[in-house]
Amino acid sequence: MISAACEYGGVTDGGRPPGRAGLGMRDMIGAMVVLLVIVGVLVAVTRGCSFDPGAPSSNPDTAPSVDVSAKLHEAARSVTFPVRRPALPADWKANSSSTAGVGSGAAADVVVRVGWLTPSERFLQLSQSGGDVADVLRTETGESGTSTGSVEVTGTTWETYPARRDEVAWVATLDGVVMLITGSAPEGEFERLAAAVRKAKPLAD
Repeated sequence: MISAACEYGGVTDGGRPPGRAGLGMRDMIGAMVVLLVIVGVLVAVTRGCSFDPGAPSSNPDTAPSVDVSAKLHEAARSVTFPVRRPALPADWKANSSSTAGVGSGAAADVVVRVGWLTPSERFLQLSQSGGDVADVLRTETGESGTSTGSVEVTGTTWETYPARRDEVAWVATLDGVVMLITGSAPEGEFERLAAAVRKAKPLAD
């Protein structure tokens, strides 16, 4: 008489499922090796990450670099208002520059921007424009509301406004040109940039 063994779900006639006790030493060592590899990867990843609940920061050593003098001289030749180049210490790293339109119709103008990574590894941007204050605020901060106060730096009064990402914006008008400073840097670095802007002479076009 011929009998056939039936297998289903790892169980055979006359047999029992291979439980944990059925695992060989080789299987257990293999599982431990896999687990150790996963733990090692997680440790390596978490060591390379950090969390800062405050304002965003950047590493000056890895940030792009911008020739502020060249960019602002180039802008001065193409806009209708005088452009200033603030003199800042070497540890202020210029890393961005751009231009954009502000306003509409006959009042349309442009805004010239330069951004720096500051010594505190935060970011500040200076925007210069011949447009209206409200238009520049709307373009640069998304806001055009009421001033929240004022700050005086080297004889110039800067009005303060809310900005993006819980930041603030400082705005002053120098020789008919709107100057707007915004970013994540502490107030002392706002004051340093504001003083440098006030001291700077308009560039020759």
